[in-house]
Amino acid sequence: MGSIREPAVNRKRKRGKDGKDGEDIEMEEGEEKGGKKKERGGKPESGKGEKRKIPVPPHRYAPLKEKWVQIFTPCVKQLGLQIRYNMKARNVELRLPRGETDTTKLQKGADFVKAIVLGFEVDDALALVRLDHLFLESFEVADVKFSLKGEHVGRAIGRIAGKREGKG
Repeated sequence: MGSIREPAVNRKRKRGKDGKDGEDIEMEEGEEKGGKKKERGGKPESGKGEKRKIPVPPHRYAPLKEKWVQIFTPCVKQLGLQIRYNMKARNVELRLPRGETDTTKLQKGADFVKAIVLGFEVDDALALVRLDHLFLESFEVADVKFSLKGEHVGRAIGRIAGKREGKG
């Protein structure tokens, strides 16, 4: 049968002030050479602002790039947020500046960017920034009715959006 292995422990010799080898010391996993433990996960450091990340689908990259200045300006000037586009992760990241604790501006900014990513015009999405108690909610038609395929999906979306006044 196999033997039971103990967890790996690094053994290093500590050098004395005179440069000669001293006693053996053991380092636990997750410990740095200075004897300090690394923190893994956990809460963000105090002093750093809260963040929101809005994923951008591939078909919205070009419109986002064209309207970036129009998106950037209200987030920074009106809401006082820090904003950037993370090209590697394909996310728009919003962050509160240090010292801010009120997350309502952050949520308004996230809703504003999310509306633009969903396809709203910048002027229409600005209403989310200007007005209080106005929120954005969306859903996928496929989540409600799984059996829709082809033209039936477009018809269902049309019915949800509302009827026209009349034909012709």
